Amino acid sequence: MEPTNKIALITGGSRGLGKNAALKLAQKGNDVIITYRSKKEEADDVVKEIEAQGLKAAALQLDTSKVATFADFKDQLTTTLQQKWNRNNFDFLINNAGIDAASPFAQTTEEDFDNLFNVHFKGVYFLTQTLLTTIADGGRIINLSTGLTRFATPGYAAYASMKGAIEVFTKYLAKELGNRGIAANLVAPGIIETDFTKKAFDSHPQMHDFISSITSLGRPGQPDDIGGIIAFLCSDDARWINAQRIEASGGMFL
Repeated sequence: MEPTNKIALITGGSRGLGKNAALKLAQKGNDVIITYRSKKEEADDVVKEIEAQGLKAAALQLDTSKVATFADFKDQLTTTLQQKWNRNNFDFLINNAGIDAASPFAQTTEEDFDNLFNVHFKGVYFLTQTLLTTIADGGRIINLSTGLTRFATPGYAAYASMKGAIEVFTKYLAKELGNRGIAANLVAPGIIETDFTKKAFDSHPQMHDFISSITSLGRPGQPDDIGGIIAFLCSDDARWINAQRIEASGGMFL
């Protein structure tokens, strides 16, 4: 009997870093399930691109800020796994979905704070909890953090604080899930040129040059700089990496 492909689930996989990670994982021979919040056409395009490589893929709608929907999402996921893969579990959970809301600490609104909290910490915490019994033993959990937990850039106090919580959370995942052979790690990108950061780059024309000047490799990051790292952490070559924060920033603020 031929071995079956591993299956990765990537939240927010229809664009940006999530899309890049999905394509890189597929290039390594993994099947992929992505979630999208509202852009179904973009998600379907990613699925078609993966299927064109001879692999299986699926897209499911999910708003990672709404914990009350997670049980229903798990049911949809389980149905998809059974119908498309004849499995009741998957191998790699990549908690990638995110939003941006930069503001100076003194002007941060409670609404902005809550939105960031719900997506970047509460949603990650409880989605991972909800899917624990659906992640295969020996699987991997990859959480996304940010270079902003190492260096401070005014305007990101709330966002970086949520990611700091994720960094602590990931250590606990590694500790508590080790008996199932599940490794949990963090990837912390520096500033990447995606639609996530487009507003910041567009509103600050000097930002590109500034980022280049404080980055050892002399440029802002691109999605292609990150997806391969996520794919590597899901590979057998990375099986002994656990509870680690891997910053991929090109050497910012060294």
